[in-house]
Amino acid sequence: MAALSERYPGPVVELRRFSAEDLGPVLDQEAASWGRDLDWDFAPSADLVRRFVQMHALSGFAFMQGSRIAGYAYYVCEERKGLIGDLYVMEEYRSVDTENALLQAVLAELWRTPGVRRVESQLMMLSSVRNRPLPYPDWVRVNPRDFLVASLSTVAQFAPREHPKLTIAHWPATRQDETARLIASAYRGHIDSQINDQYRSPGGARRFLMNIVQYPGCGTFFGPASYAAIDASTRVLHGVSLASLVASDVGHITQVCVAPSHMGTGLGYELMRRSLLALAAHGCRSASLTVTTANEAALRLYQRMGFVKRRDFAAHVWESR
Repeated sequence: MAALSERYPGPVVELRRFSAEDLGPVLDQEAASWGRDLDWDFAPSADLVRRFVQMHALSGFAFMQGSRIAGYAYYVCEERKGLIGDLYVMEEYRSVDTENALLQAVLAELWRTPGVRRVESQLMMLSSVRNRPLPYPDWVRVNPRDFLVASLSTVAQFAPREHPKLTIAHWPATRQDETARLIASAYRGHIDSQINDQYRSPGGARRFLMNIVQYPGCGTFFGPASYAAIDASTRVLHGVSLASLVASDVGHITQVCVAPSHMGTGLGYELMRRSLLALAAHGCRSASLTVTTANEAALRLYQRMGFVKRRDFAAHVWESR
C-alpha cells in the first residue's frame, strides 16, 4: 500500500481523503491539551469529528508532515456564512506558519463557495492569538476573548438577589423560541452580535440554542443547572442562564442574558448564582465561561463572582469585499 505522502502529496491536503484512524493521533493529542489546559473533556467532540471523517463527510484540510497528519482544520457553511469549527496542529509541528497554511486553505475554499461573504471562528488552541499575522489581513477583525474559571467551593456564600415579581425556575426547553427572541433582543447592538451573527435575529439565536443543547461543542447541556426568570403574572421570559458539563466535575456557563428592561437589576447575577449552586450540588469543583474582553460590565460581574482568566483566545471574523 502506498504511503500517505505518495497518495496525497503536498503539505495541505483535503480532509475527506483520510480515515478516522489516520487522524487519530492528532485528535488524541488535542484531547489531552484540552484536558490539561482547560479541564475540558474533549472526547465527545473528537468522537464527532472521527464519525464525520470516517464517513468522508467533513469539509476541511489536513496538514502533512511526511506521511503523517500533523494537524487539521474543518469548516461548515451556514447560509451565506462559513464557520471554522476547529483547527489544531500537533505541538511538535505547531507554528504560526503551519496554522496559517490550514487557515489559508480553509478560507480560500470558503471564498470559492457561492454566496459566502463572511467567515467566523473561535479557535481555542490557536497560538499567539492576539498578535499574529493572519491570511486575508485586510478582511479580518480580531476580537480578544477570555476563558475564565472559578472554584465552586465558596459559591454557597454568594448572597441572593431578590426579584419578587419574577419566578426563577429551571429553564423550560419548550420555550426555545421565546428564549431565541430574548437573546436577539438582549444582544441588539452588542459587541458579541458582531462576533456571532446568530445573535442578530431570533432565527439565528434559535440555531445557536440548538447547537448548545444538542451538540458537544460547548459541553453536554445540563438542564438541572439551567435557569429562566419569568414574570410571575404575564409569564414573559426576562432572563436565562444555561449550563453544560465539560467534564464529570467541571461545569460551563454557555449563555447568560437578560432582557433590556431588567439589565442592571442584578438578575444576571442571580441567574448565574443559581446555575453555579446547581453545578456545585452536582459535584462540580469548578466552572468556566468565555467573555469578550471589551464587554467590561460582564467581565466585572464574573470577576466579582470569583472567575479568573485561564486562557486568552480570540474571535476572528473575515468579511469579503
